[in-house]
Amino acid sequence: MRRPLAAALVAALLAVPVSAQQDQARQQEPFEPEGYRADNYRAPVPETLEGARVLSTTDAETIWRAKGGAFIDVLPRAPKPKNLPAGTVWRDTPRRNIPGSLWLPDTGYGALPPAMDDYFQRGLKQASHGDKAALLVIYCLADCWMSWNAAKRALAYGYSNVAWYPEGTDGWEHAKLPTEEAQPEPRPEQ
Repeated sequence: MRRPLAAALVAALLAVPVSAQQDQARQQEPFEPEGYRADNYRAPVPETLEGARVLSTTDAETIWRAKGGAFIDVLPRAPKPKNLPAGTVWRDTPRRNIPGSLWLPDTGYGALPPAMDDYFQRGLKQASHGDKAALLVIYCLADCWMSWNAAKRALAYGYSNVAWYPEGTDGWEHAKLPTEEAQPEPRPEQ
């Protein structure tokens, strides 16, 4: 009884065209949400971002070596807690990013408070020298929706030459490319 059932299952699987199997696999992959991703930011990201160019590490390196675009790191950074007891030592977690990058932490969340939205817009203006057609390369870490959200937000602000580097510093370091210790642009008080 089991053999006929197993044979029927194998026959059914073999009868499904390869393209249908590929379509099923694609449906299980991350897809682009209509809005911004608002939770579970460290999860597989889509392969696309409508309106933006998606970069491989080789693409990002080529742009970086040619000094052809402004690199913007959006990795979050925990702020120093307010009201720490006297004498408490606070040490920020060190960040190494792509040399020459502008680090605008906390700008990839699904929703930004007005002060952070303004901070991000000012940072993009600084990075692009006020030119909304300048190439902006936005990144974070691999499988980080923060960079996807931030790149999508830059497009919504009217920047027309946005590139998203989904592998971020993980892909950069894996390729043994140089990094430098970074400090974020000062954030507004929240």
